[in-house]
Amino acid sequence: MEDLRARLEAAAQRAGRDAAEVTTLAISKTKPVEAITPFLDLGHRCFGENRVQEANEKWPSLRDQYDAIELHLVGPLQSNKVEQAVALFDVIQTLDRPKLAAALAKVGDKHGSLPALYIQVNTGEEPQKAGIAPTELATFAAQCRNDYSLQIDGLMCIPPADQAAGPHFALLNKLAGEIGVEKLSMGMSGDFETGIAQGATHIRLGTTLFGPRN
Repeated sequence: MEDLRARLEAAAQRAGRDAAEVTTLAISKTKPVEAITPFLDLGHRCFGENRVQEANEKWPSLRDQYDAIELHLVGPLQSNKVEQAVALFDVIQTLDRPKLAAALAKVGDKHGSLPALYIQVNTGEEPQKAGIAPTELATFAAQCRNDYSLQIDGLMCIPPADQAAGPHFALLNKLAGEIGVEKLSMGMSGDFETGIAQGATHIRLGTTLFGPRN
């Protein structure tokens, strides 16, 4: 953790930023409770999970033991899991289609509130990857706001694995300015320093913190 903290601070300093502006999400997908509690004991409180069902098996009991946990959904959300996700997560980073926006609006009307919402942008326009195309983002964000009364808090992206991340992060930052949001979830274990340089407010670290996936 000390080495990671030093890297974070150095990356922020190079970018002329305060490292406190960047939130580290510990991506705890596939990891058991026993691997997560040491980070909670150290005071870390921001985590990310990919699947609603897996998160539901771990986090309610952890919330009973630790306060101030902030849990982000960073994986795809099926429309039939929306109500469960809304009850469990503080942030949903993967809003990526009108059907999901409609489902979230319906659940929000029922419960009176929703988690913070980020739109996932498919910056590389990869056909196999979820996310709104950059050219369609403004229209989709307006639809979310005007048709479904959703508050959009940020954007998230996962750049193509075979391309430099920097241009994709720069594009996401530009798009955020165009639609008027401030939160930027971009940068993972292999490129989080680039994310910080391009304005990330949230970085998503799995391997760096937990080691290789099983």
